[in-house]
Amino acid sequence: MKAIEGQSAGEASARRPDAIFARERPGTEFEVGPETAHGFDDMVDRSVPFYREIQRMVCELAADFATGGSALYDLGCATGTTLLALDPVLVPDVRFVGVDNAEAMLAEARRKLMRRSSPRQIDFCLADLHDAPVIENASVALMILTLQFIRPLHRGRVMRRIAQGLNENGCLILVEKLTLGNSALNRLFINYYYAMKRRHGYSEIEIARKREALENVLIPYRLDENRELLLDSGFRHVEEFFRWYNFSALIALK
Repeated sequence: MKAIEGQSAGEASARRPDAIFARERPGTEFEVGPETAHGFDDMVDRSVPFYREIQRMVCELAADFATGGSALYDLGCATGTTLLALDPVLVPDVRFVGVDNAEAMLAEARRKLMRRSSPRQIDFCLADLHDAPVIENASVALMILTLQFIRPLHRGRVMRRIAQGLNENGCLILVEKLTLGNSALNRLFINYYYAMKRRHGYSEIEIARKREALENVLIPYRLDENRELLLDSGFRHVEEFFRWYNFSALIALK
């Protein structure tokens, strides 16, 4: 596989393949432990359409909005792939803050980022985003496939806290899986998505087991619901910059 920008070919080839759902797992809900963290990079690369292009676009946008002396927050940073890609393209006095609720993910992120010879300050925070972590002096906030895992009851509060912590003219970059208002199109788009996963080497049993594990854990909104949530939370403008069937990326301006 060709490495994404900010990731060496050696790191890409050293990734462990995602085989989490190739065998039966106890329990039904998706859980994040060391096995999940080790295979996570391969999982998203094979499970998220145009994942590397989305990462490139996120870096491009973040570079235009990040300002020196401010902070960039990656909320749900997982294994730090986005921070790793951002490091060489942002000015060095932008502080990175990676927030995740899984220690196994943060351990993997630290391991990956420690290999870089960079003067940038990078802090990691173990936190549940349902608690709406404090965000201060931020020019950019990222939520890459994260909001969909926050319970709907808490999403408004979390978004308001993010908007409050962003500086004027800062931005939130949001990438999400969607549901659609039209049931026929919703079924078609889901079928196209599963066909993509099969093309990327996942078996029918892996797809079915992951779907079962994520039921009632990953709760997507419609595009108009995400847009309304952002505007109601204090953002002045929202624009979609990427769309593939039931995946969407938005940028919201403070």
